[in-house]
Amino acid sequence: MNTNNQEQIEYWDKRAGPTWVDMQEHLDALLEPLSAAGLRAADAQPGERVLDVGCGCGDTSIALQGQGAEVLGVDVSGPMLEQARRRDQSVLYRQADAATMDFGGDFDLVFSRFGVMFFSDPEGAFRNLHGALKPTGRLLFVCWQAPGVNPWMSTAGRAIAPFLPASDAPSDPRAPGPFAFADKDYVTEILQAAGFSNISVTSHSTTLRVADSLAEAVAFQTRIGPAARVMSELEGDQRAAALAAVEDAFRPLDQGEGLHMGAAVWLVSAKA
Repeated sequence: MNTNNQEQIEYWDKRAGPTWVDMQEHLDALLEPLSAAGLRAADAQPGERVLDVGCGCGDTSIALQGQGAEVLGVDVSGPMLEQARRRDQSVLYRQADAATMDFGGDFDLVFSRFGVMFFSDPEGAFRNLHGALKPTGRLLFVCWQAPGVNPWMSTAGRAIAPFLPASDAPSDPRAPGPFAFADKDYVTEILQAAGFSNISVTSHSTTLRVADSLAEAVAFQTRIGPAARVMSELEGDQRAAALAAVEDAFRPLDQGEGLHMGAAVWLVSAKA
């Protein structure tokens, strides 16, 4: 496995991967409205060969295979791929870095749900994915818009910001991470440079059921998303104060019927 993207590979294989496996059912349910939007837009047809980039625990790969496509799910996380195989052994999975792996050139569709924002060299990675497609092939991926329109992820981050050292303040907004592709013009530039045409970036917004209770919402935020890394580094009284701040931020949303929060993504499509 190529080491150019080694930091992200190690994070998803060693740290985030086991957590996503533990919370797979919750995360699949949470993200289902966004997964469904991406799958509708991809419109995979029976018999098509589909490369699912950053397939994780297999939710979208299983769905694509269920539509009659022939799917190869690719991810850097061994634990997540083990979970995917446990869920459906009929899907083919491979542990690899999609940024550099030679996939040949006979895929009809390259698909991804939140799996392409972590490349250290986005242009090079998409050039490689372009090479995986037939001349008639297409690309469809789902990526997050800016934190401000994704309160389900950003609310906890804002709450714990006062507890961070100044040196931990966010730097490059385009660095590998969930919001690296928040700027749709930047996404378009990358895809154009990588050789894609007929590029379309469409906004899609919805409401997600984040948790059934306030306590569940706080616990979830300490394990998944941008706030999770920060929480893992806080200790003692500082961690307790940060948790209290997160709870205070979510409390107004707890109306006794679960916590529902807004989410916004880009549906990005292109032709080879």
